[in-house]
Amino acid sequence: MAIDFDEALDAAEPELSSGMNITPLIDVLLVLLVMFIITIPIQLHSVNMEMPAGLPPPLSKEPLVVRIEVTAENQLLWNDQPLADRGTLEQRLQAAGQLAEQPEIHIRSHPNAKYDTLAAVLSASQRLGLQKIGVVGLESYAR
Repeated sequence: MAIDFDEALDAAEPELSSGMNITPLIDVLLVLLVMFIITIPIQLHSVNMEMPAGLPPPLSKEPLVVRIEVTAENQLLWNDQPLADRGTLEQRLQAAGQLAEQPEIHIRSHPNAKYDTLAAVLSASQRLGLQKIGVVGLESYAR
């Protein structure tokens, strides 16, 4: 009986595995897990705010609103009444600025009006100390 040494060596060696090596995948997953654990406490910080309780206080009265309109011909209207010139506008704005409770100034401009007329109204309102100034009617320009 002859012993074949080559067959004995082949039988003793385990077969090579041709599967995928998942060690690098596990390493990457562990690094991601550690990073996730480190960043979680940052997201758990909260800001304590005291919110008002109950109903809001009722409005004492409606605010006084002054409507200034710039027409297509650059004519100024004060509550739908035409003004003679910019001097009259400044006098009325100055009187409105000296009131105990300043009125809201709503400025509306026609699309064909000159910009410098509107800019003059805005600058005069600001220069004379009015605080509540707004340009209304801009929704027609929204796209």
